[in-house]
Amino acid sequence: MIMSNSPCQDGGLTLRFWGVRGSTPVCGSDYAEFGGSTPCLEVRCGERLFLIDAGSGLFNCGQHHRADLPKEIDLLFSHLHFDHTGGLPFFKPAVFDGERVINTWCGNLDGASAEASLGRLYAPPLFPVTLDILPCQMKHHGFRAGETLTFPDGMEVDTLLLNHPQGSVGYRFDHGGKRLCVISDIEHSDPWPSPELRAFVEGADLLVYDGMFTDCEYPTCRGWGHSTWQKGVELARAANVKALGIIHLHPAHTDAMLRRVEAEMQAEMPTAFIARERALVDVGTIGTPRPRVVARSA
Repeated sequence: MIMSNSPCQDGGLTLRFWGVRGSTPVCGSDYAEFGGSTPCLEVRCGERLFLIDAGSGLFNCGQHHRADLPKEIDLLFSHLHFDHTGGLPFFKPAVFDGERVINTWCGNLDGASAEASLGRLYAPPLFPVTLDILPCQMKHHGFRAGETLTFPDGMEVDTLLLNHPQGSVGYRFDHGGKRLCVISDIEHSDPWPSPELRAFVEGADLLVYDGMFTDCEYPTCRGWGHSTWQKGVELARAANVKALGIIHLHPAHTDAMLRRVEAEMQAEMPTAFIARERALVDVGTIGTPRPRVVARSA
């Protein structure tokens, strides 16, 4: 698995991390390597764009792409907690374009869309304006996690309901003979892994997994809806996953700590890594067994 800032092969399956922190953004010299923005992932199936979550990392995604975003964007929510929705109005190249359509997809509300929830969040007194004053057009779609999403252009994305307060949605992308699974936010079960989750991620070239806590931290945070890198490795081994990327990093985990954790994790699974903000992954590329960031975009 190669992490870089270089374009992928034409038609490939790629992932860029725009936000990898959980709960709240952080900044400062202790967070320079791994980054401090909350969740936002960019998935490309060839040229086809999907965004997962609208945390504060969505701002940097917009600033990077500026004029090269498609006129219609599919934004897939894992769920609607604030660290996954707080960047939406700040996706400026998109929301200030009157010709832009942003489709939101929400699967953890028993079929309801995100429209009512976002309307409560983005309204006075919590936010100065409502989303309907933005020049772009937002179309909100609801589904039930477990369904396969089929888009007008024929693209399909599989989904799975995850164990998290109010639920969360896992996503699976199959393109060009490669498989990417994004599993966050999730709390592991006992026994682990569940047959449904194991089958969902079986044979993935890359599994992106919620590793907010270490095994030592988890007991005091049981029931909060998050997991550990150790359980990510267990899932990857059980499901014959080729590479593992850890996201939803704890806001108190500094670069120094995460480097130590990554070394421990790679002793267990050499193709595992902790995600770095802005890093680009060409899914399924055979590379060095210990992934590193070759470059990060400005």
